[in-house]
Amino acid sequence: MKNIYRSFYYLTIVLLVSSCSIQQKVTRLAHSTLLQDPQTASAHIGIAVYNPATHQYLCNYQGDKSFIPASNTKIMTCYAAMKYLGDSLVGLRYVDKGNGIIEAEANGDASFLMADFKNQPVFDFLKTKKKILLTDANWKEDAWGYGWAWNDYNSDYMAERTVMPLYGNLVSFRADATTAPSFFKDHLLGDTTQKNYRIVRDMQANHYVISPSSKKFNGTEIPFYSGDKHLIADLLQDTLQTTVEQVHFKIDRGPDVVKVYSQPTDSLLKIMMHRSDNFFAEQTLLMLSNERLGFMNDGKIIDTLLKTDYMDLPQKPQWVDGSGLSHYNLFSPQDLITVLGKMKSEFNWNRITTIFATGNEGTLSGYYKNYTGKIYAKTGTVSNCVALSGFITTQKGHEYLFSVMVNHHQTSASAIRRDIEKFITTIIDKY
Repeated sequence: MKNIYRSFYYLTIVLLVSSCSIQQKVTRLAHSTLLQDPQTASAHIGIAVYNPATHQYLCNYQGDKSFIPASNTKIMTCYAAMKYLGDSLVGLRYVDKGNGIIEAEANGDASFLMADFKNQPVFDFLKTKKKILLTDANWKEDAWGYGWAWNDYNSDYMAERTVMPLYGNLVSFRADATTAPSFFKDHLLGDTTQKNYRIVRDMQANHYVISPSSKKFNGTEIPFYSGDKHLIADLLQDTLQTTVEQVHFKIDRGPDVVKVYSQPTDSLLKIMMHRSDNFFAEQTLLMLSNERLGFMNDGKIIDTLLKTDYMDLPQKPQWVDGSGLSHYNLFSPQDLITVLGKMKSEFNWNRITTIFATGNEGTLSGYYKNYTGKIYAKTGTVSNCVALSGFITTQKGHEYLFSVMVNHHQTSASAIRRDIEKFITTIIDKY
């Protein structure tokens, strides 16, 4: 019996020494690849690498400090969506009033009339109706998120949020002088016969103006202005070729309310995470709000999630939008490690690896080329901030969670990404 205890004692000592040794090596690696790099000398850096099997951090450098997460914010949105939006997205709720007339409540579904989704069940359903009374009573939000850069309003990555998105809330002006949706063709002012020009929208109106440019026009996508109270109804009516009337009364969720489902939830989440789609992320958070609270409001659903599913985060985050466009978002690497751990323990691994991009895929294209299947992660980039968080499986078969955040760097984002890549791939190869 003494020999058994002695063996167990020695084994425990060996494991502890080995664990400490790996922690020291990974920490030294963090210093050599990230912390001592002249390119990050002015930056604030947080690094957390966690082994969920042993509940130990292999590296925890400023892991409890707050950083601007950029699109790593989408991890927060994604987990909640995986948990609460079900297998399929609710595209529409309606009450049948007879004679082809329905009262309809839009549910913020970002997939509606998007080219990514050829099958459009909500469109097919609405097309059969003679008259649609479309309510906006469940919309309790602004078109822009808190802290968004107002002068980016003309950029396709900052499409406005709406109760019922159409075409991704973007207008496409093509090089052949056509406009999609065609509803906006008469809103374009200027000469399209010239070769070199650009198109800019008025900030608070759907007026699109052609102005001279030194570059040839090859097409552009510009968010439409959603502040026009009747725009959604008018645009939907033009698309469906049926009568759509904007109303403002609440549709109580009684037994006579019918749901129309649109797309498999994960098909939207995969695009959101792979191409870091801000619009999909923003509308996903609003869909979560609509399902859980009965109306769409970022602040209310974020507060609800922080008091329930995210109440165990190590540090209390500052969370203001679904996509990470806002510089007001603040999370610690340990917070993201906790959320990734929730995903790993609650959801099927195949589901996670479908939604997250792996090496040389999505926003990881050009990076981790020889590490397909070894890394699944979410990038994050806004001005002077780079982040990467996700899952890795090492060559030795160990599964780790990681989060690296670099804020206020003064070099190129690609240089920071390469530093992070060297750090992560070395862990995969050696540990």
